[in-house]
Amino acid sequence: MEEEPIKRPAKRWVRELREWVISLAIAVTVSLLIQNYAFAQTKVLNVSMQRTLFDGQRLIEDKISYHFEHPHRGDIVIINGPESDKRLIKRVIGLPGDVLDFRNGLVYVNGKKLDEPYVKGQTFSNGLQLPYTVPANKVFVMGDNRENSMDSREIGPIALSSIEGRAVFRLWPLNKFGELH
Repeated sequence: MEEEPIKRPAKRWVRELREWVISLAIAVTVSLLIQNYAFAQTKVLNVSMQRTLFDGQRLIEDKISYHFEHPHRGDIVIINGPESDKRLIKRVIGLPGDVLDFRNGLVYVNGKKLDEPYVKGQTFSNGLQLPYTVPANKVFVMGDNRENSMDSREIGPIALSSIEGRAVFRLWPLNKFGELH
């Protein structure tokens, strides 16, 4: 007659603890990878996008899309490059090759008035020589609060490689929760 092996509760406890530690380590690693390379939370820290975004709001940033496509006119982008010593949140106005002009406080792209219901204030050149052609591999960005925004009119066009991602969703405050337009 064979003896039954004695089950050791201590070993079972150690094995379960090891499984939990491995599971948590994998979850933390995946979470960090997603935050660094796919989606991240970002905070609005200025007034240059007012009427659309306000100081203190929290957003979800899509970091993946621009690896597969270029920004579109109207996208709200997060800029993190040599053009500015701060991370910026701005709206794409001009794409590579576009000819921009500002007349009577309005923006014209390739001779057509741009429909911008999100703009606060009038758009002035701020010293930019007009008409302006957006160089290859760059975009022209401006804040929605046109009279109070440091943007491409002052710092120049933004390299596509300086665009960190696109703001796609507002998390906070809850009364503004939802997709960005």
